[in-house]
Amino acid sequence: MGLLKKDPFGHVLLFKKWLIRIFGFITHKRYRGFNDLKIEGSEIIKSLPETNVLFISNHQTYFADVVSMFHVFNASLKGRVDSIKNVFYIWNPKLNLYFVSAKETMKSGILPRIMSYAGAITVERTWREKGKDVENKKAVNPNDTENIKIALKDGWVITFPQGTTKSFKPVRKGTAHIIKEHRPIVVPIVIDGFRRSFDRKGIWLKKKGILQSMVIKEPLDIDYDNDSIEDIVEKIEFAIEQHQSFLKVVPTEIIENEKELNKKRRFNY
Repeated sequence: MGLLKKDPFGHVLLFKKWLIRIFGFITHKRYRGFNDLKIEGSEIIKSLPETNVLFISNHQTYFADVVSMFHVFNASLKGRVDSIKNVFYIWNPKLNLYFVSAKETMKSGILPRIMSYAGAITVERTWREKGKDVENKKAVNPNDTENIKIALKDGWVITFPQGTTKSFKPVRKGTAHIIKEHRPIVVPIVIDGFRRSFDRKGIWLKKKGILQSMVIKEPLDIDYDNDSIEDIVEKIEFAIEQHQSFLKVVPTEIIENEKELNKKRRFNY
């Protein structure tokens, strides 16, 4: 690797590698030590192509979710199935791994700005500003969708299609448009336990001894030519277990109580 070789966004790969290494070693105990991350389906990761893969997931914290995925993906690529044992898998990390994040979130402090260098694709949220929903949606910035296209062409992209850490919110149609236009392999991920482990930003450890979970599912079956945007949105909602029909299985009053919800899902405390 040339000392000044860069990714498509102008980030020096050597700096990026060291940044991921440092954050990897620092954060490892957050998922294997202080808490326990239970992983299912990570053998899928190793079978994926090098580029044009889109991971879709529900969202519980700003940063802890995506950091855990960096750990799981890199561990799987080093042959560790459903395990992040022995953090040295992060020594040679996958450098063409990107994640979509709100621009205002990545500019909210020094730490997010540093983390942004590791692979953030920052986008302007059209429906939300300064933590509040806006009545008049802003126009989509064409540079945002172009950057996602560039990242998919270079490697893998993680996105949270609900655009919020709140459960059972609608999937944004923008993700479906990206899927239909760029035709990536779409891999769903369902996570839980992060909201109880960390603060909302996912930076500070809130509680120890929490069983976190990450289930990586088989790629979605999508007919890029014939599936409508609405069809793709519905497939995403079911795949990441955020479709409104799940509310019929779990009563609303239980959903509002995170501890009771996870007892129903048979998670241990």
